[in-house]
Amino acid sequence: MTLDVRPLADRLRPQSLDEVVGQDHLLGLDKPLRRMLEGWHLHSMILWGPPGTGKTTLARLIALKCDAEFVALSAVMAGVKDIRMAVEQAQLLLKQSGRRTLLFLDEVHRFNKSQQDAFLPWLEDGTIVFIGATTENPSFELNNALLSRARVYALRPLNEAQLLQLLHRAIRIEAPSCEVQSGALELLCTAADGDGRRALNILESMLQLAQTESGGVLTLAIAEQMAGSPLRRFDRKGDVFYDQISALHKSIRGSDPDAALYWLCRMLDGGCDPRYIIRRILRMASEDIGNADPRALTLALEASEVYERLGSPEGELAIAQAVVFLSCAAKSNAVYIAFNEAMNDAKSMGSLEVPKHLRNAPTRLMKQLGHGEGYRYAHNELDGHVRGENYFPEGMRTKAYYRPVSRGLEIKIAEILTKLRGGQT
Repeated sequence: MTLDVRPLADRLRPQSLDEVVGQDHLLGLDKPLRRMLEGWHLHSMILWGPPGTGKTTLARLIALKCDAEFVALSAVMAGVKDIRMAVEQAQLLLKQSGRRTLLFLDEVHRFNKSQQDAFLPWLEDGTIVFIGATTENPSFELNNALLSRARVYALRPLNEAQLLQLLHRAIRIEAPSCEVQSGALELLCTAADGDGRRALNILESMLQLAQTESGGVLTLAIAEQMAGSPLRRFDRKGDVFYDQISALHKSIRGSDPDAALYWLCRMLDGGCDPRYIIRRILRMASEDIGNADPRALTLALEASEVYERLGSPEGELAIAQAVVFLSCAAKSNAVYIAFNEAMNDAKSMGSLEVPKHLRNAPTRLMKQLGHGEGYRYAHNELDGHVRGENYFPEGMRTKAYYRPVSRGLEIKIAEILTKLRGGQT
């Protein structure tokens, strides 16, 4: 009898679609992939999702369901030569038996542009059906030419109920007599963090310990020992990273200090450099709060200085303080909008000259040329304001880029500007 040394996750790989746990949005009744498989409408696709969500398993099941030859490669080790060999075999198989070949490429994002282009002719003529698996955003990592020929399906992390379903099934098959203490599997689910493969790998070690140390009982102590510190999904510079900083930004903009604190802690816990978060907070202070509460920018700068003095973890409290203040502050994007509009005009209107009355005249020649002539010194005017003066270039109509909102300090600023602009806002 040959000992099966494969990991538990591989031994329990689903053999049919009905055994797949999760991905109901794709495989449920009348859902896209289910409809495609039931109708045998096989097409090339990209399976995009976190590790342990079933990308490889799904590709194998698609090949099985559609009676296609399954050829699996990994972009970590394979190259264009391997692709060509697979294509030659696919051509031969198609000619001899009429069966199609499903070429599965794991970690497809690791292929460069020329390697990705190698698929295109064979996708076009139907020699192969291509399924690529990736944990990275296809929009950024894959060629448009490849994306246009393959449909993208996004796989989701497994929730706790789905992970528990997976674990209970594994125990029924591998250790049906094993007793499981309350809370042990839930702790494992927390450690797995949506990754089915990780959950099964941890369970396998737990079952071995239970057999040797506790008489076949999977205790809470074993679960705590094997689960260790849960590892949250955070890839520092990938999709999860940018999704979380986006969530933090939008929580602050939406004036929800509680959600903002949560996302801040998620990022810090995941290993994000606090300096990156501070840079984004400084941007938020100008972009989303601006002159509605100028203290926001000051506080954000002070949080940055405190962090530089104290470091982690002590300095992170100052970042949290800034996050809460920004969340609760009055919001205005008026400066942000005004800046973008002015920048657009500066880029699109050419090199308009500075009017002579606004030019500097440090020399006699410049004065003879009329530089500064007619300029009215604002401090000598009533209320410190030169009524009717034009500070825009000649030939360009005056514009009101900055339009304060009716929140915070900008209420007062709007009143002042209305008066200075002669009733125009």
